Amino acid sequence: MAQISVSNLTFCYEGSFDNIFENVSFLLDTDWKLGFVGRNGKGKTTFLNLLQGKYEYQGTISSTTVFDYFPYCMTEKQMQQCCAAFATELKADCELWRVICELEKLQLTAEVLYRPFQTLSHGERTKVMLAVLFSGEHDFLLIDEPTNHLDQTSRESVKEYLRNKKGFILVSHDRDLLDACIDHVLVLNRCSIEVQSGNFSSWWENKSRMDAFHQMENEKHKKEIRRLQQAAERAADWADKNESTKIGFDPVKEHDRCKGTRAYIGAKTKKMQKRIMHMQKRIEDEIEEKEGLLQDIETPSELKLTPMRHHKEVLIVARDYGLAYDNTMDNANMSEEKCSDKYIVMQGFNFELRQGERVFLHGKNGCGKSSFIKAILQHNSKPELLHKNSVMHEDGTLTTASGLVISYINQDTSHLCGNLKAFSRANNLNESIFFAILRQLDLERVQFTKNMEDFSEGQKKKVLIAASLLQPAHLYIWDEPLNYIDVFSRVQIENLLLKFQPTMIAVEHDIRFQEKIATRVVEM
Repeated sequence: MAQISVSNLTFCYEGSFDNIFENVSFLLDTDWKLGFVGRNGKGKTTFLNLLQGKYEYQGTISSTTVFDYFPYCMTEKQMQQCCAAFATELKADCELWRVICELEKLQLTAEVLYRPFQTLSHGERTKVMLAVLFSGEHDFLLIDEPTNHLDQTSRESVKEYLRNKKGFILVSHDRDLLDACIDHVLVLNRCSIEVQSGNFSSWWENKSRMDAFHQMENEKHKKEIRRLQQAAERAADWADKNESTKIGFDPVKEHDRCKGTRAYIGAKTKKMQKRIMHMQKRIEDEIEEKEGLLQDIETPSELKLTPMRHHKEVLIVARDYGLAYDNTMDNANMSEEKCSDKYIVMQGFNFELRQGERVFLHGKNGCGKSSFIKAILQHNSKPELLHKNSVMHEDGTLTTASGLVISYINQDTSHLCGNLKAFSRANNLNESIFFAILRQLDLERVQFTKNMEDFSEGQKKKVLIAASLLQPAHLYIWDEPLNYIDVFSRVQIENLLLKFQPTMIAVEHDIRFQEKIATRVVEM
């Protein structure tokens, strides 16, 4: 058991004028199963890189432990090799027999170590890298979002695997995974960093209670400040009026006045002015106590959506539908059946979407969820492409309602480049409203001047979500919209969809999000 001590840590990227961390200090134990929670862009991955010594920083990070990081960065050469050939390149002390033992716990056989890495599915790649990661001894492991792009079955096996491990930091926004796997929480708040014992749900409950307490305290201070200010104004007004009577009086109307009363009036005024000064001091003390109460409270703005009503009740119908790709394609990440010169993605699929439904497509990676979505998009915009395209082939029937307007979120963010202004112009978005939605999604204004290549993956995903929210549509098709999205934004999006209830087709493996939002789940 060892400790990681962080003292007065300050860091900012070269060329940036905003600090990621500023004079933060905390203490961690290497025996913990630590969940790392925070808003997108707050510095979770950056902190993991600082632990590995990748950047220069001010302050101190002291520890005697050795760190190892997931996911490993794979070279093009390694992608073409089998993992057994390059495992020691990823982890110097890696022994294959240990990796095989870990793979068994992840419900995989040693056979995957002897297949080219690029032919493995997303789930298989993740499990192989986790097996290599945990094959060592006494390392403190830094695990950065291991379940993105994984189907529910793979997520469950990874969750069960991590449940029985210890000595790691887990960066994840999957609430179910965090609850199952961690015993401590490291939280990057808006203006502070805190470490708590417990899982995600216990931290969330504590935070909700603390936020409610701080809000009540804030209201109490505001009322007291208003009361003191009103009393100070009344006293100041009385003092001014009283002081004005000190010199000059009407001896007929004020027959009891004499020149000697001037000193008496001045003394009363001076006493009242001291009382006013005391009130001002109390006001300043109340304001000082009030400051900082709300600095870490998350108050997500209410997002808006403008779903349109279509004249037809049924928007999409598929009957005995099938999709296949040319065998010449790289279908490493799919589990299709090979048939002559084609890979069959799906066949005999029946589907119907009615207005008001929020249908979630559920199934293993490679079962055709994203392919079916792409087929819908092509049928809706340019159906002739499916028949002229030499890559994607279809059987059966797939029809979409005429004039159907679709707002689409792609699971891939690699196409995002340039600045936000250029993106809004290219997509015919109202720039001011687009920026306002991004601010509501907690994208800092400082990001508006940067290129999207410098964004975190969560920030890139928020760009796609904001663009989709800005587009009025009959149907919203979201393909894994929550990958990399922080917990607070997930709750914000849940509330949005429950309020406006748009017609939707979604692929999302966050089981809690699916349980709240889906009106129907289609197994594929």
